[in-house]
Amino acid sequence: MDNYDLNQLALITGFTTRTLRNYINMGLLNGEKINGKWVFTSEEVDVFMAQDFVKQAAISKRNTQVFDFLADTSKKSNRICTILDYVVDSDEAIEISQFYQNIINESACDIEFKYMYDKGIARVILSGSEDQVIDIMKKYYN
Repeated sequence: MDNYDLNQLALITGFTTRTLRNYINMGLLNGEKINGKWVFTSEEVDVFMAQDFVKQAAISKRNTQVFDFLADTSKKSNRICTILDYVVDSDEAIEISQFYQNIINESACDIEFKYMYDKGIARVILSGSEDQVIDIMKKYYN
């Protein structure tokens, strides 16, 4: 069973950690506090993300990344925004999400990442520095 911490869940959903803590306090997001840190199973994340208002808010936040990229006409360097759709089952989707989260946490400093899994499609949106986005994609596909 795969677990997510609060920061990973924030990356996946696009919600801030503060918003996620509010959802926990409201009883809308279930998890377990281990050694002072919130941990969520993939099943708990799936239940949370299946709620209509959560799904709509996450979609809106995810799409904002693309709209903001398109609206920014003052870029000072080469930038990329790419949308990757993977037709996979939920286990593969978790692996894809974890790969991108890990690689971004380890090496990328100028990358925005959004992730959503719905109806058999894992959608990853990456935007940021041209070199970093290309490097991340090469790592995934090699």
